[in-house]
Amino acid sequence: MIFLIVLLVLWLVLSVVGFALKGLLWLGLIGVVLFLGTMAVGFVRRRTSRSG
Repeated sequence: MIFLIVLLVLWLVLSVVGFALKGLLWLGLIGVVLFLGTMAVGFVRRRTSRSG
């Protein structure tokens, strides 16, 4: 669980830096995609551990 939180913070920082610097817009987009993907994985893992 802590690992997922660390990843979420890392992706959030990457996306903020990417959007702050116009030349690194691609970094912001990758950060957003990774943030959403990590959130989805965490949600699915948490949901399956509750039901089992």
